[in-house]
Amino acid sequence: MKIALVVQRYGLEINGGAEYHARLIAEHLSGHAEVEVLTTCALDYITWKNHYTHRFDFVNKIPVRRFKVLRERDPVAFGRWQDRLLRYPRTERDELRWLRLEGPWSPSLIRYIEKNRDTYDYFIFFSYRYYHTYHGLQVVPHKALLVPTAERDAITAFSIWKPLFCRPRAIIFNSHEEREMIIGMSDKAASVLGDVVGVGSNIPERTNPAEFVKRFGLQGRYAVYVGRIDENKGCKELFDFFQKYVAQTGSKLKLVLVGSNILPIPAHPSIIHLGFLSDEDKFNAIKGADLLMMPSQYESLSMVTLEAWALGKPVLANGLCDVLKGQCLRSNGGLFYESYDEFVETLKFLEERERLRDELGFNGRRYFRQNYSWDVLERKYMTLIETLERQQPKPPAPPLRPFWRRFGF
Repeated sequence: MKIALVVQRYGLEINGGAEYHARLIAEHLSGHAEVEVLTTCALDYITWKNHYTHRFDFVNKIPVRRFKVLRERDPVAFGRWQDRLLRYPRTERDELRWLRLEGPWSPSLIRYIEKNRDTYDYFIFFSYRYYHTYHGLQVVPHKALLVPTAERDAITAFSIWKPLFCRPRAIIFNSHEEREMIIGMSDKAASVLGDVVGVGSNIPERTNPAEFVKRFGLQGRYAVYVGRIDENKGCKELFDFFQKYVAQTGSKLKLVLVGSNILPIPAHPSIIHLGFLSDEDKFNAIKGADLLMMPSQYESLSMVTLEAWALGKPVLANGLCDVLKGQCLRSNGGLFYESYDEFVETLKFLEERERLRDELGFNGRRYFRQNYSWDVLERKYMTLIETLERQQPKPPAPPLRPFWRRFGF
């Protein structure tokens, strides 16, 4: 059996989000089938500028075919167009223009899928909101599985998504909340074969937080944030809340930031930015922390939350994100807040009670092992594919409509 994973960008330099999710799935499914990745030459997710020069490569022994992005994204023009569509009445044509501006615009990737549809048994598309998924699903719906990685944001109101979620033969959800949201976007998606699966992580058997703390000169207890330091990830609010918390309570707790920053970081003695770290250092940072901070309102799963639980650490999450709130409730591995006052009370509660932190971390570790260990996840993927193998396959997709040819290509 040969499976193609189709994703917007792919590489060892990308250690988060749907792209990292796709890489882990590719590597673990390679033990059950012949796996190949179809992606673009982009590395930067803001402009989709072509970065990789090799059209065919291997990443951790997985073959990767890359296709050029025909036009880079202009973030300003894209932002203006999206704002216009969200403020005023829009047509399907307007939304498809948004999709093309969203990118990464790689017609050669879609043409390759169309031309080589018989080369692969199945195509697994990652991230519903991008060009490659929307147009790729039009040409191989009879062989397609979709991993939407959908977040509850304003673009979910676009009309183009309703028929999209009826196209694949199966949908692989990251969470129960994501499934409910997608069925709300397209009620017929409920009739598509699907399962809540998510993704695991390559958790090290041993960590060395003491060496990490010494090497980076960290003193005292700390909470950790891991990920892109961006306003869209809730970091601006986290900075505001944490600085007020320290001033109000006199807490000596530090906030350690791990990740590349787009947002300026406050010059505050209790906020320490370590930048982008290796996986080894990242896991050591989490293991040495009292807790993980997860301030984002928009998540379809949050891999770093699962990694914290795998390492036995509690999580303090933004309760306005229904996925994070649901994960905390199901795991009993974390607390959540929806306002500054709740942030103060929950963080103070966690900071002052070591036994509570240990109990939440224990619950989180158990939840991770029961639901996100790789043997569980691989079995779910292969069970879905085996179910599709037993079903009567859909007929091959009709040729792309001229409308898509004109505005999609």
